Amino acid sequence: MNNAERNTYVKRQLTAALLELLKEQELRDISVSQLSAAAGVHRVSFYRSFGEKEDILREHMNVTYKQWEAGKAQAGESASGQAATAGLFAYMAHNGELYRLLYRRGLFGLFKDVLLANVGPKPEFSNHMAYATAFIANGIYGWIAEWVARGMQESPEEMAELLNRQVE
Repeated sequence: MNNAERNTYVKRQLTAALLELLKEQELRDISVSQLSAAAGVHRVSFYRSFGEKEDILREHMNVTYKQWEAGKAQAGESASGQAATAGLFAYMAHNGELYRLLYRRGLFGLFKDVLLANVGPKPEFSNHMAYATAFIANGIYGWIAEWVARGMQESPEEMAELLNRQVE
């Protein structure tokens, strides 16, 4: 196994172990030693791969989000408008177990970091475009957070329709 494969393996193990431990414990109660033991890797491997436990969750969400985006692009799906909004809600529904777990553990705010990094304002945007993008991205985050808090009862399509009716 080369270094890249080893790093990927360690990250996968730590991610799987952390998600399992979060089902029973709060993040603050999970030590790096406990996490490393559950993952079957050395403690040093954790520190070589991540700065803090939250980084594992951020990276996992970012990877799943990027995989979703790549799948959309490959399928030729629209990257804007109601189709994009419905797709985002579909992504959330597909990963519902993860996001409900993060919500229960008070960690859902980490998703905001991922969402803003992917669809939020960029340095190259004009001020006006950055403000508008921040407004929209934070608003969508609010809709998603409330949807997750209420148990994701509506379908992704219903959520996209509800949201799009608000901006008409």
